[in-house]
Amino acid sequence: MATPTLDKVSSPGQDSSHLVTVTFRIRRFNPEVSAEASWQDFEIRIDPKERVLDALHQIKWENDGTLTFRRSCAHGICGSDAMRINGRNRLACKTLIKDITEIKDGVATKPVLVEAIKGLTVLKDLVVDMDPFFQAYRDVMPFLITKGNEPTRERLQSAEDRERFDDTTKCILCAACTSSCPVFWNDGQYFGPAAIVNAHRFIFDSRDEGGEQRLEILNDRDGVWRCRTTFNCTDACPRGIEVTKAIQEVKKALITRRF
Repeated sequence: MATPTLDKVSSPGQDSSHLVTVTFRIRRFNPEVSAEASWQDFEIRIDPKERVLDALHQIKWENDGTLTFRRSCAHGICGSDAMRINGRNRLACKTLIKDITEIKDGVATKPVLVEAIKGLTVLKDLVVDMDPFFQAYRDVMPFLITKGNEPTRERLQSAEDRERFDDTTKCILCAACTSSCPVFWNDGQYFGPAAIVNAHRFIFDSRDEGGEQRLEILNDRDGVWRCRTTFNCTDACPRGIEVTKAIQEVKKALITRRF
């Protein structure tokens, strides 16, 4: 396996002693070239305090322009750069190189493995088809539902009522939780943790009147009862949402019809 080497270009007089050598082993897939995916190594010199996203940029811009991945804000808000890094779902823009590999004498002792998230069809390299994920999100009606005439003043809500669903408002739709779920891997029809989290956000909103509708949607055979409580989703969430807890609260609301 060829291992291209990149040396970060330093300006005259610039100290590069802080740079280390890291091998990034990336799972590549290009349907126009081959029906099979393969691993490719890239050895680069980089500051270990940089992020995996910075390393991917360096590889794409200076070594292989065909490397394909998604990213937008690069600050952990858009959620577009979710990928598997060393076997765990993470955001590339929030993962520091020094936190995922051991450095000894200026060289990483093991390669950093980067691949696309699981459970969704890989389109190219680290890019997956997000359509099924977003369809499940749309299916739970992630918007405020009210009845009657348009209000003449703001719909007020107490701090306590807002706190009830505060945790699930943090979702950035990165799909890290859903694509870490073994049930979703085996059956793409399952709504998945992210859709349930976003349903939770409105089911428990005191201003909303569509809770019963959402609960019936999640009471489907591919809904909330498919969860096996493995906690993978909670571990994978880059925003620290207690995903498994939210799923259990939706299950309880289905049984008691109290929310």
